[in-house]
Amino acid sequence: MNATRPETRSSGPVALPAGFRAHAGAAGLRESGDDVFVVVADGPQVASSAVFTRSLFAGPSVVLSRRNAAGGRARGVVVVAKNANVATGEQGMTDAREVLERAAGALGVAPEELLIASTGVIGRHYPMPVLRAHLDGLADAEFDADAVALAAAMMTTDTHPKTASVEMTTTSGGTARVVGIAKGVGMLEPDMATMIAVVFTDAAVTPGVLDAAFRDAVDQSFNCLSVDTDTSTSDTAIALASGVAGPVDEAELRRALATVCLDLTRQLARDGEGATKLLTVEVTGGRDRAQAKRVAKAILNSPLVKTAVHGADPNWGRVAMAIGKCHEDTDIDPERVRI
Repeated sequence: MNATRPETRSSGPVALPAGFRAHAGAAGLRESGDDVFVVVADGPQVASSAVFTRSLFAGPSVVLSRRNAAGGRARGVVVVAKNANVATGEQGMTDAREVLERAAGALGVAPEELLIASTGVIGRHYPMPVLRAHLDGLADAEFDADAVALAAAMMTTDTHPKTASVEMTTTSGGTARVVGIAKGVGMLEPDMATMIAVVFTDAAVTPGVLDAAFRDAVDQSFNCLSVDTDTSTSDTAIALASGVAGPVDEAELRRALATVCLDLTRQLARDGEGATKLLTVEVTGGRDRAQAKRVAKAILNSPLVKTAVHGADPNWGRVAMAIGKCHEDTDIDPERVRI
């Protein structure tokens, strides 16, 4: 178990991979700054993967995106900040459909080819007049936003935009990239992947391979994150591939996705509301990964362990207490536990 200081943030622009065009703009949902972005892939071999919250209060954005993501061929995404559009009834669903339709019209794609994510206050309808005006103006807008601009546009209570990127070598010897963005500092206890994250790559990959690799990366990163044990109604994690750079080795793609997702996860944890330290827990010797994850989460989610770390008091007895709460794992032998 380790507590570490935040790392230095990247201060320069982070270009998206080849084959993507993106726009970030201010529709007027927040007092100042961008609050909406759209990204679309124009590449020859698009593929996508997405995972969403299991919350019973999943919003219209999640419901629509689940449907559009099913085929693995989504070309882009629309993200709306400062308004979650959750618990808004049939009108909320109608509004979300309209946002997709207007964005798709401006981008020249079908609404079914786009995903949508929303984040912000729950229980309020979209301010449709300002959203309509902004989306209808996309046809004449510049599509030159980089990853930092996109990450900033979807922030709510985040203190800074979160991006991560790695390079890969294609099978022909060229270069492909994976670039990810994320937001979220509160309502963080994953029941798939908490917060909103979008990962872009220009690698050519089939939907099946991308889906398997991305879900594995999510399970090893976002699904291991916890800030306050509360699962969001709007959790969305998306991977989009343009195919422009050509194919890469599947193992290298998996490593790249895992690296980007883990980097973003650590950034989210560091920026957690009220957080002063980053706490990581490593469990070895468990019966299987599922058991190791249960033990790690019991430790991470313990208020007493958190207060001990916050106060810089290395009270390992609180760790033992947290492990002891895993009472369904009857094969855990206290005599064999080492902290």
